[in-house]
Parts: sequence; C-alpha cells; structure tokens
Amino acid sequence: MKQYKFKINGNEYNVAVNSVSGNIADVTVNGTPYQVEMENAPAEPVQQVNPAAPAPAAAPQPAAPAAKPATGGKAVTSPLPGVIIAVKVNVGDAVKAGQVVAILEAMKMENEIQAESDGTVTAVNVAKGDSVLEGAAIVTIG
Repeated sequence: MKQYKFKINGNEYNVAVNSVSGNIADVTVNGTPYQVEMENAPAEPVQQVNPAAPAPAAAPQPAAPAAKPATGGKAVTSPLPGVIIAVKVNVGDAVKAGQVVAILEAMKMENEIQAESDGTVTAVNVAKGDSVLEGAAIVTIG
C-alpha cells in the first residue's frame, strides 16, 4: 500500500492506494474508502491512480494511468509524482539517450524527463496537463 499527502487548494488530503485490480483502484482518502474506475487501465496491475482529492461528496478522479507499452518497447517513466507541462516528442520520432522527451512539474520545479536509450518513440502515454504518479509511463521507446 502506498500512502501520499496532498495539499489541494489549501486543503490537506491523506491518500492510500490499497490495491489496483484491472481498471478498479481501491483507495482511501482521509479515511473514506473509494472504488475508483480508471479509463484505459493498464493490462498489468500497477498502482497508478491519481490520488487527487475529491470535492466535497465526490470521489477522487483517476490520473493518466500508465498506458500499456507497445510490444518490444521500453517505457520512460516518471521519477516522481507531478504534472506534465510539455511533451517534446511524437510517435515515430527518433530519439537519442539523454534527449528530453517531456517536462514534469513537481514541487514547483520543472524536471526534464530524458530518454534512457536510443530508439524510436512507439507511444506517447501522456498529454500536457496530465497528472502522473511515480513510475507512470511517459513515452515508450522501441
């Protein structure tokens, strides 16, 4: 179980991701359990839900879940939770190791997400404005 603390619009939320099974995530927000249905849920069980706090009486919304990587590709993942503020590559682009593929804002700092190896982008799994958690697939390089 992963636990997170979030401050959204001045309100603090304690979020625990209890489990993820298929497209259903079992989360607890400030002691209240929720079953969150994710769109485009990954094929493998991963803990990639957005523990964004609900508005009063509303369930938390799922983040951009890690998309299933293309066959034979290697995912470039988020090193920490944050918001994607720019995607620098498109599907089909050739990239070199160390090339910036996206920019992630976390804790009011911009973090360059770099390709770990040379290859061709086979999938872009996020868009500008998406919230992602640590380990979420940003792009897939084949």
